[in-house]
Amino acid sequence: MDFIVNLTSGFMNWFAQGGATFTGWVSGIIPQVVCLLTFMNSIIKLIGEEKVQKFAQKMTSIAILRYSLFPFIAAMFLANPMAYTFGKFVEEKYKPAFYDSCVSIMHSITGLFPHANAGELFVYMGIAAGLQEAGYDLAPLAIRYFIVGIIVITIRGLLTERIYFRLAGIKK
Repeated sequence: MDFIVNLTSGFMNWFAQGGATFTGWVSGIIPQVVCLLTFMNSIIKLIGEEKVQKFAQKMTSIAILRYSLFPFIAAMFLANPMAYTFGKFVEEKYKPAFYDSCVSIMHSITGLFPHANAGELFVYMGIAAGLQEAGYDLAPLAIRYFIVGIIVITIRGLLTERIYFRLAGIKK
């Protein structure tokens, strides 16, 4: 009988801990995410969607920007999964590589811009909680994670482009 009582108590405690974590998010990260989303959408509206589209088409004509800065901007402004819609600004032959870069930035952007990928936020916050408990500041982690992410997505985009061109028989 004690085994069942302990099992039930542990099971309920698991949900109580989840509730405590959720309460912390409601008073901490969720208002921050809502404010970031509102700010980003306001910027797009102030600039104008037409100007944003012209800027995007110019940016995607340069390979390094197409696989580094452009996926970052897409993730920051539109978040996951809407960021992939920025592929409409990319020439058809570059879309597979753009998608690869865009998917990959969704992990490393979370520390600086938590609104960009809510699914990854749970993983990042789990790691961050452990580091905070150990007494570390999260800002250096978030910045390093982001810088490495930009480097990785650029390399992945360029490599995916080459692989796709070779498989599809496209001459650059």
